[in-house]
Amino acid sequence: MHLDPAQLAALLAILRSGSFDAAAAALNVTPPAISQRIRALEERLGASLVTRTAPITATDVGRRIAQHAETLAVLETNLARTLQLDAPDAQIRVAVNADSLDTWFLPALCNVPFLVDAVVVDQSRTLDLLRRGEVVAAITDTATPAQGARVIPLGALRYCPSASPKFVERWFPHGLTKDAAAQAPMLQFSRDDPLQHQWINQRFGPGVRPPTRLLPSTHGFVTACRLGQAWGFNPLPLVEDDLKTGRLLRLDDLDLDTPLFWQISRLLVAALQPLTRAIRKAARASLIPPTRLAQ
Repeated sequence: MHLDPAQLAALLAILRSGSFDAAAAALNVTPPAISQRIRALEERLGASLVTRTAPITATDVGRRIAQHAETLAVLETNLARTLQLDAPDAQIRVAVNADSLDTWFLPALCNVPFLVDAVVVDQSRTLDLLRRGEVVAAITDTATPAQGARVIPLGALRYCPSASPKFVERWFPHGLTKDAAAQAPMLQFSRDDPLQHQWINQRFGPGVRPPTRLLPSTHGFVTACRLGQAWGFNPLPLVEDDLKTGRLLRLDDLDLDTPLFWQISRLLVAALQPLTRAIRKAARASLIPPTRLAQ
C-alpha cells in the first residue's frame, strides 16, 4: 500500500499543531489544501483519521497512520544522514514522566539529531501511549515490553519522604508515628500517582489516609515542602542540597526506588540509536544503576 507523503505530512502537522489552520501555516500551504489532503487520505484508507474538535485529535486509525508516518520520516532522515545528504532533524514524540523530565531526562536531548516532543504523563501510563501508537518511545516503570518494542533498563529514580523543619515540628513532634501520618497534609502529584500511598502502606500497613493536596509539578512539590505546606516524596537529585543544609528534613530512612525503562519501537532502534545512547548516558549520571537494584 502506497500512501502519499504530502498527505502523511499533513496528518502529522494537524496532530502536532491541533488545527487545520496551524498545520497549513507549518507546511506553508492553504487550509483548504490541508483539508483536501486529509480527505483524500481518509478516502484512500476508508476510515476517519481525525476528530474535528478543538484541538483536533487522532482516531485509533489516525494514531496508527501517524505513527507510520513518523517512523518513515525518521528512517528517511537517518538514510539521508548516512548518505551525507542535508536533511532536517526528524521530529518524534516520546512519553516521559514529569519527575524524569525535571531531574535527568533533558540533558539527553542535547546534541541529538531529533526534535523531541515530550508527552508528559505518569510513568505507569507512558506505556499506554506507546501501545496506542501515540509515541515512538517511552520512559516507563514497566519491564515487560509492549508489542513490537525493545526494553532497555535505565536504573531507578530514588524518592525520599521530606518536609521542612517547621512542618516536622508541628505535625511530627514525636516522630513519624502512624497517628501523625494520618493527620499531616500530604502532597500527591495526581490521582494516578500511587507513590505516597504505596510508601504509607509499606510503612504502617493499610488504612492510613492522610489529607491530600494535588500538586502536578515536580518542582512545585519541592517548593511546597520548603514552604512547610505539606510533606511529600521528592526525587532525591532535586533535594540533596536541601537535606544537607537542613532546609528539608527526612521523615524516615525508608526511601522508595522507582525502576525506569526505555521502551522503543523495534522499527526505530537503529535510527534512534543516538537518542538511546544519550538517554542511557543521562540515566547513568542520575539514576541508581540496575546492577545495584538487583543486590
